[in-house]
Amino acid sequence: MGWEFLPSALDLARFQFAFTITFHFLFPAFTIGLASFLMVLEGLWLWTKRDIYLDLFKYWLKVFAIAFAMGVVSGVVMSYQIGTNWSVFADRTGNVLGPVMGYEVLTAFFLEAGFLGIMLFGLQRVGPRLHFAATCLVAIGTLISAFWILSANSWMQTPGGYSIDAEGRFMPEDWWAIIFNASFPYRLAHTVVGAYLTTAFIVGAVGAWHLLYDRRNERTRTMFSMAMWMAAIVAPIQILLGDMHGLNTLEHQPQKVAAMEGHWETQRGAPLIILGHPDMEREETRVWLEIPKASALILTHELDGETPGLKDFPPEERPTNVPLVFWSFRVMVALGSAMAAVGIVSLLLRWRGRLYDSAWFHRIALLMGPSGLVAVTAGWITTEAGRQPYTVYGLLRTADSVAPLAAPAVGTSLLAFIVVYFIVFGAGIWFLFRLFSHAPYPAERGPEENQPIRTSGITPAPGIRHAGHGD
Repeated sequence: MGWEFLPSALDLARFQFAFTITFHFLFPAFTIGLASFLMVLEGLWLWTKRDIYLDLFKYWLKVFAIAFAMGVVSGVVMSYQIGTNWSVFADRTGNVLGPVMGYEVLTAFFLEAGFLGIMLFGLQRVGPRLHFAATCLVAIGTLISAFWILSANSWMQTPGGYSIDAEGRFMPEDWWAIIFNASFPYRLAHTVVGAYLTTAFIVGAVGAWHLLYDRRNERTRTMFSMAMWMAAIVAPIQILLGDMHGLNTLEHQPQKVAAMEGHWETQRGAPLIILGHPDMEREETRVWLEIPKASALILTHELDGETPGLKDFPPEERPTNVPLVFWSFRVMVALGSAMAAVGIVSLLLRWRGRLYDSAWFHRIALLMGPSGLVAVTAGWITTEAGRQPYTVYGLLRTADSVAPLAAPAVGTSLLAFIVVYFIVFGAGIWFLFRLFSHAPYPAERGPEENQPIRTSGITPAPGIRHAGHGD
């Protein structure tokens, strides 16, 4: 039986990892912000004694439980792929990245796992103050997890603090330089703020949906108001952070920035290409819409500043898919700009007293619900596709990182991943939409606490207690 129709094992392994990590990243991008939102809601309830915040806390706590579980399950798969499809990469970088990821488990995952049960089921058992402490620790745990994971990813983008031994393995020399590498602070801030915006627009979309049917629900109004405050305040900050991250990328990964901008020639006063298509064979970009000198102004803060072009670098050092980097970057920027616009309009409507009465704006907020998820995915694609053809930038090529596997083996596992992911996580996402479908109401119920407890075997503990009463 011939398998000539399949792509190479390298391409299949890359696609498999891209598929699983993209699917996984959607959940942390939501739960990082949602954990902090829950912390704020519970803190406001303890401070103001208003049950409205407790009801919203219980409403979103159920959503957090499902999304967090799906994030954990989808994340476990990543480590297995590193050991199977990318075993050479694991062998070369394990001495550096292994401890960093181990710190994530020891500090973040154990913290989240230790207090998640109290957060979900302990409000009536441990008291409000201790429960709030558990909620805060879970929220902090999500941020610590982001810290270590983004540190590892940033080291692959801008490696530092290492040496390379005779077998080609990266050896740690300076852990401070490894963890706090050149791009890490910018990537951490940009990603975490992106997660907060993702949560804000999902919360805002759910609130907008219910406002279209009932504008008098105070809990829906509060939820929508808090989401729009977050959009108005954080979206402009994210644009500033994105500019700082871009300048850092220009310093350390100029090929990536050239691909993002669609520039092939080094030039002064380069235009900002709004719409176009990079042609990798002809090494030029067909421009459909541009703003003169704007790219130079953004990247160098000077109208006649010099910006790099892809032709400055040998073909084997350029990103392997320039159109993908070019367009994913534009999707991210367009959605970020739209988020900022929604935030500004919400301030205007709030000032006019029309925030809860403008159905047209609620429809826009509803359509913008998935915008954060799409934007962070597009940003992730820009970062990772722009790093190619390297896994460790400038040092370890992707082609030299893949395990010696046959294409049929990788293709079979890829097909299995696609089928299982869409069945299992499709069901989970469907359940999330069921939770979204009802509006928050007074005396909202959180996750069920008084469920039957089963001991070892199959005998229900309540049944044992009932039998005892009959003796």
